[in-house]
Amino acid sequence: MSNFMLQTYQAVDLQRLQSQRAGETRLGQALQFVNPDVALPAALAEARARGAKFAILGVPEDVGPRANFGNGGADLGFQAFLGRFLNVQANQFVRASEILLLGEVNLHDVQQKASSLSSSQSDQLEALRASVSTVDERVTSVVKQIFDAGLTPIVIGGGHNNSYPLLKALSLSAGKAADAINLDPHCDFRLKEGRHSGNGFSYAQAEGFLDTYFVMGLHELKNAQSALDQMAAANASFCSYQEVFIRRETTFASGIDKAIEHVGGPSLDKPLGIEVDTDSISGMPVSAMTNCGISVADAEYYVHRLAQLPRARYLHLAEAAPGQHPAGLKAGMSEAGQILTALVLAFVQNH
Repeated sequence: MSNFMLQTYQAVDLQRLQSQRAGETRLGQALQFVNPDVALPAALAEARARGAKFAILGVPEDVGPRANFGNGGADLGFQAFLGRFLNVQANQFVRASEILLLGEVNLHDVQQKASSLSSSQSDQLEALRASVSTVDERVTSVVKQIFDAGLTPIVIGGGHNNSYPLLKALSLSAGKAADAINLDPHCDFRLKEGRHSGNGFSYAQAEGFLDTYFVMGLHELKNAQSALDQMAAANASFCSYQEVFIRRETTFASGIDKAIEHVGGPSLDKPLGIEVDTDSISGMPVSAMTNCGISVADAEYYVHRLAQLPRARYLHLAEAAPGQHPAGLKAGMSEAGQILTALVLAFVQNH
């Protein structure tokens, strides 16, 4: 089943990415796929009836980061993930039948149209930001159907601009504003100057889709004062990278406690989005790569802790850009895929 908004996957589409070994079953052989012969709402309902709990969705775009004066390459994050995830062992520690590998949002035309645009030209920058709005519409449409089916989306790839359509879809489906906790050196609460990867949360808050917001690991020197002021006005809060890792005023675990408390606690009857900008992780190939970030283990712990909250409704892993790896695309695909897979497994094992 393919439509204008969504390209679904079937097992046969992914065989080229899978390794086989006698006596072993890999996740790619044990996951669920949607029925290609029925409309999406019915296909999602069928998957849920068969025991699916999670729906994995790719967003192959990099117009959001480029519209924010960043580097491209986030369109390959989901493919990097698949190459590693499908080959993980399906064993007693992960319930593969609970995972539906849905497919990817169809953004080929948007990517193609935006490929020749440059953010250094004002008219082209405007066109890039208009393209991000098109991405918003398609992601919102697909993800809302996942929420409406009672499944938990795991959204991988693309820029952090996709926090906005995720929060919009969650809010519309739940009938109330959502909260969000974001692991990110940047608050992504920049001015509403046209859509891009740096203002997903400020747009979501301004339009009533985001209520309470917290940033874990915010870097004190990587955020514009205007964005920090907008956060303060919106009653958002943060625990900074400097507090935890430089000044050692608190621990990473205590910072997560503070985040949960700020958004109202673990069992509040309000949906919560779990956000991870993978540029928070040292050495991760991303649009804005850093060697001054957190470890993969800390990022896994963050996901593990928040996945346990009954109100957690989605996991979003943004900004992986394999081509930005200093050793080239092949190394980037391997490393980004490994880290994205680790974060997804930290979520599904604990939610």
